[in-house]
Amino acid sequence: MLIAGFPAGAWGTNCYLVAPAAGEECVIIDPGHRASQGVEDALKKHRLKPVAVVLTHGHVDHVASVVPLCGAHDVPAWIHPDDRYMMSDPEKALGRSIGTPLMGELTMGEPDDVRELSDGTKLELAGLELSVAHAPGHTKGSVTFRLPETADIPSVFFTGDLLFAGSIGRTDLPGGDMAEMLDSLARVCLPLEDSTVVLSGHGPQTTIGQERATNPYLRQVAAGQGAPTAPRRGM
Repeated sequence: MLIAGFPAGAWGTNCYLVAPAAGEECVIIDPGHRASQGVEDALKKHRLKPVAVVLTHGHVDHVASVVPLCGAHDVPAWIHPDDRYMMSDPEKALGRSIGTPLMGELTMGEPDDVRELSDGTKLELAGLELSVAHAPGHTKGSVTFRLPETADIPSVFFTGDLLFAGSIGRTDLPGGDMAEMLDSLARVCLPLEDSTVVLSGHGPQTTIGQERATNPYLRQVAAGQGAPTAPRRGM
């Protein structure tokens, strides 16, 4: 398994390229603001051929490079239908008035081929099997992607802005909902094995076991209590 990740753009959003090995097909996860060059560099370095872009949610810091990358490589983009509008209307997703400048140089829109994700889907792309879980809370259409455990590596869990090392995604933007966030944490994260590797939308790598033990939100959810007042993260 090859996973190449890097933080991109003004928000430091983690973009990932995932492939069975170097020299094979790959999937691009969350190419956000100014991610295109980093993606192209990683493709060249590892001799990868992209077959799809998959998106954990529709915020501009996760989707701003979708159109140029999909166009350059003639690949589809996958997103949950509840967040699809954000690709063309990022101001609405952030609670801004239409026409308000957004990072100046951004030109938003949909790529030519957009496909919609649904809860429980297993995407078979680039020789990989990505299990999709709908996980609203940060946005209505937030999803996670999980690669199964193998004999050589533990399960890998791409959480977007659901779960971070030590925190969770913010819920104060349009479409955010703390009750939904806590339900998603309980339903999607808590059942996973402690060894599951967490690769989130912002910040460092962690594991479910580490977060179960130390993340104040996950600890409170596991205890059946309400949300703590610890800081939240994300755009």
